[in-house]
Amino acid sequence: MLINQDFSVDRSKYIGGSDIGAILGLSPFKSPLELWLEKTGKKINQADSLPLRFGSFAEEFVASEYSRSTGFELVHDESIYIHPEHPFMSAHIDRFILGDGGDQPPTKILECKTANSFSTGSWGEAGTDQVPMSYLCQCIWYMAITKIQRADLAVLFGNSDFRIYQITQDQALENLVIEKAITFWEDYVLKDIAPSAINQSDCHLLFQKGDPQKTVNASSEDLELSKRLHLLNEEMATREDEIASIKQVFMSAMGDAESLLYQNQLLATWKEPKPSYRLDSKRLELEHPQLVTEYQVPIQNSRRLVIKHLSLGEYA
Repeated sequence: MLINQDFSVDRSKYIGGSDIGAILGLSPFKSPLELWLEKTGKKINQADSLPLRFGSFAEEFVASEYSRSTGFELVHDESIYIHPEHPFMSAHIDRFILGDGGDQPPTKILECKTANSFSTGSWGEAGTDQVPMSYLCQCIWYMAITKIQRADLAVLFGNSDFRIYQITQDQALENLVIEKAITFWEDYVLKDIAPSAINQSDCHLLFQKGDPQKTVNASSEDLELSKRLHLLNEEMATREDEIASIKQVFMSAMGDAESLLYQNQLLATWKEPKPSYRLDSKRLELEHPQLVTEYQVPIQNSRRLVIKHLSLGEYA
């Protein structure tokens, strides 16, 4: 099923391929809660941003590089594809890959990506399906909706490493992805119930305001976690002392030298940073108090969690 509409306008009405990684808890950019806030209209996703504009710009280059490398003809169709059984499931395909000669129906889907050159460790050899799980599930999602059973994922690392990965339909994974999407849509979005927090940022989003009149009782498990946290903090302090000691050894060895070499390879540097400037707010407040008042704006600070270390007597 096709819908010829502006995809960005209707994004909140559908789950798209870029959403499935968040639903599964695989996305490094968005949690299930953040996605739920967008789909329920509680948080407006920025439709025009630098990363989005760059992604759109880079997509064209990656697609053209794929076509040049493989000789395949591509079709850019900006329609929205909808799953025949689940109308909230949508797909916005980067490119369709035509069959031999270019006069055959699409045989594969092309998904275009860019990645940091330092992230290659998360990817396998070119030609395999060893790609980050969020991208694998995105391709599986598109295949489930279009009923095309193969997808190529083309990725440009930095500006010098171009690879093509090949992904085929995996029915078991497809069933799992669809099941999780249905649960997210029906149990959370339609019922307007927030999914559980999976990180501290989620907790800040869910519970932005505190009630000073409200307290809750800690469980024995909470108490054990507080003791464990205290031990971890002590270990961290010990590690920080060790780090400081090692740095002091390097600084003493270097003296006034700015570089430390080992077998003609740079091991460490100790240089003055470029000069930076800060506003002398105290002087400004003394000499021009009217300006300070005029330009002051309230700051909404997030809640700060402080976990106390109880005495042994209180543990009894």
